[in-house]
Amino acid sequence: MALSRIIKSNQTLVKSIKLIPPNSSLLHSCKSPLFFPSIQRRPICAKHRNDNFLSSDQINISNAFISILIKQPFSPNNPELNNLVPLLTHKIVESVLNNLKNWRLAQQFFTWVSSLPGYKHNIYTYNAMASILSRARQNAQLKALALDVVDSNCSMNPGALGFFIRCLGSVGLVDEANNLFDQVKRIGLCVPNSYSYNCLLEALSKSNLINLVEIRLKEMRNLGLEFDKYTLTPVLQVYCIAGQFDQALSVFNEMLERGWVDEHVLSILVVAFSKWGEVDKAIELIDLMEERGMRLNEKTFYVLIHGFVRESRMDKALCLFDKIRKLGFCRSVSLFDVMIGGLCKNNEREKALSLYSEMKELGIDPDFGILTKLIYSFSEEEEEMDRLLQQCWEDVGSQPKNLLFNSVLEGLVRNGSIDTACNLIQSVMGNNRNGGSVLVKYFLNEKEVVTLNTNSFTSVINGLLGAGKVDMALCLFREMVQFGCNPTLSHCNNLIDALCKLNRLEESYELLRQMKEMGLEPTHFTHNCIFGCLCRLEDVEGAVELVRKMRFYGHEPWIKYSTLLVKNLCKHEKAVEACKFLTDMAQEGFLPDIITYSAAINGLIKIKSVDKGLELFQEICARGYCPDVISYNILLKALCKAKRVAEAEGLLNDMMLKGLVPSEVTYNYLIDGWCKNGEIDRAMLCLSKMFGKEREANVITYATLVDGLCNFGRPDDALKLWDEMGRKGCIPNRIAYHTLVNGLCKCGRSSAALVHFNEMKEKEMRPDSYIYIALISAFLSDTNLPCVLDMLKEMVDVGNLPDPLDKNFPIIRGAICKLLEDARTSFSIKHLIAEGKIPDVSLLEGVEGRHEPSI
Repeated sequence: MALSRIIKSNQTLVKSIKLIPPNSSLLHSCKSPLFFPSIQRRPICAKHRNDNFLSSDQINISNAFISILIKQPFSPNNPELNNLVPLLTHKIVESVLNNLKNWRLAQQFFTWVSSLPGYKHNIYTYNAMASILSRARQNAQLKALALDVVDSNCSMNPGALGFFIRCLGSVGLVDEANNLFDQVKRIGLCVPNSYSYNCLLEALSKSNLINLVEIRLKEMRNLGLEFDKYTLTPVLQVYCIAGQFDQALSVFNEMLERGWVDEHVLSILVVAFSKWGEVDKAIELIDLMEERGMRLNEKTFYVLIHGFVRESRMDKALCLFDKIRKLGFCRSVSLFDVMIGGLCKNNEREKALSLYSEMKELGIDPDFGILTKLIYSFSEEEEEMDRLLQQCWEDVGSQPKNLLFNSVLEGLVRNGSIDTACNLIQSVMGNNRNGGSVLVKYFLNEKEVVTLNTNSFTSVINGLLGAGKVDMALCLFREMVQFGCNPTLSHCNNLIDALCKLNRLEESYELLRQMKEMGLEPTHFTHNCIFGCLCRLEDVEGAVELVRKMRFYGHEPWIKYSTLLVKNLCKHEKAVEACKFLTDMAQEGFLPDIITYSAAINGLIKIKSVDKGLELFQEICARGYCPDVISYNILLKALCKAKRVAEAEGLLNDMMLKGLVPSEVTYNYLIDGWCKNGEIDRAMLCLSKMFGKEREANVITYATLVDGLCNFGRPDDALKLWDEMGRKGCIPNRIAYHTLVNGLCKCGRSSAALVHFNEMKEKEMRPDSYIYIALISAFLSDTNLPCVLDMLKEMVDVGNLPDPLDKNFPIIRGAICKLLEDARTSFSIKHLIAEGKIPDVSLLEGVEGRHEPSI
């Protein structure tokens, strides 16, 4: 596949990549000094020279300074130092700094020299100090040095500026590097060249500052400075780090055309492809590099393999691993760890085992992490685990065999072989010597007997609990204690949690007692597991008693369980008992939250105690609680249902005064209340308020108002509101259609009702039986017997004809009688009776009069 295919067809900004022949001089021209004219200049600090730049006398003076400085604590009044002061030059200072191994001593010397009369540091001594501080990661001192360079008006050449910038960038002081660059340029201490800019771009790219990189590139272009390979490499890098695919490829194409692509540049792009998940494109680029005599370095190979494993592309990771093998690179234990871990994750067990064997052949000792990964992968079947242990048993020392045993148990549990794990640990304990797992032979070897510890039991007990085998877990826990292994707090907590979830309260308390005997203090989790169980069992006295004990330990009961208890009590009409529980909790110093109180208020209302609910609401407000919208909605609903809508509206105003925003549900309760109170205009006013508060009316809002308008004989207003609902994008549901059709029928608007009835069916909404009854009743009132017959036939066809004992059947009976009397419909109705599709009303005289029509 051609490399140009890595660029999407719609990426118009990205140039088509043209491959350059491997022997082209363009690939190597970037190494020419012409690209870096500043390299020909004097080295920017002595670290990059050597003592050949000094005369023999200067070397002797430098060594004399160093000898004095390292032999005794630094003292500015040292007579030996002061005797050498007249001989100091910038070159000697630079040489001394570069040969001092202690950054603190170097800084003391640098500061002392600064204070000498007639001496002023030049850029080379500043750079020597900057290099020392950056290597020692002394950022605070390096920041101060950058300020001092500017304050001292130290002039510098572009190369020296670039070096200082790189020192700052290497320790992440990018803002300082950027500011220094601007300051020396502004006050005329240096005129930066391409090298200076390149060093700054390198620092900016490492911190992923794309905007600043682009600004500096524009500056270079405006100044007429030529770009080179070292200009565009950091630009490519910053786009790759940021994941900007198009821009990165655009820069790469430009570098390719100019012949500036080398191994480093290609490595940047290959690693970027790997990070972007473009594994195939990364491999393609690696192949092209090899065709042109380029190759990745060892570090890049490792980075790519990690990336490919992370993307679960083990095929490509193995391909790279093979390249590393052929190139003779060192294959470390960490690399084998990554590869074997990836293969195990992909269930490629044979390949993982093959790499393990290769490790041993190379003399690389596998660490315990690799063995654990293999064990977890091979633990699905005992035979597979047996085969693995045959290969790796001798590779493990006597001490790690205990760890190996624990890993085997963990692996079996992870793969669901919990019974096998349980059987194995029982065998090692000596409880199952005559049978059990085939793996026992490894761990009951007479020469090397595995010693069980607490960790050996942990994974198996947790696995049993996870599988719901609580009794087996309890049994193993007791055997662990008898075996002499000390249980942990985690064991006890997990077991108590499992018992409590099964409402096995007595056993939970017994285990809690044993915990204390073993010196294990219960935690807030321990107590809350039992508290939750008591709340589920609605044991109010037990819950309050436990809360008192929790207070002694400084543990707070979880609100979710208090709320659960209150809700359960209220569900069983024990709201008064729930309120007493909340009072007891408050007296113990544990204040319930507003959600718990809201549940209690709702419970009081359900047992017909609206005023009691209001009383509790006012009481908690007086105590400083801030009720939420849900709390208000509970009361609003109750007041509206009790036809105390004016009080409900007052509560709404109070709610808004406290800064709460009413929900659609809030307004719906009020609208329903006004409608049922017969005050439809106030309900419509409430709708207007709703719009004013930027609340969207929903289908329940409109259906409630439509029902109210029809109930008060205003079908035209109801239809207008229905149309408005459609214009506002609120789509009517089946219940809304039922409401409208039924309402129109009650208002004698049977034709309009039929239109919407048919519209409802077109939308595949199935009408209820009572809607047919409503339409039949309306058509009977209009003496529209053909339509009555059509409705009756449709009811028969869809199976909605009510039973003779149904309260609405008298309407059907009356309709049948009318249809039998009319010449236009009598034949059809007699035919339906003959077919047995509708009852013969003459045979239903005993049923007549039992129910009055409801419509």
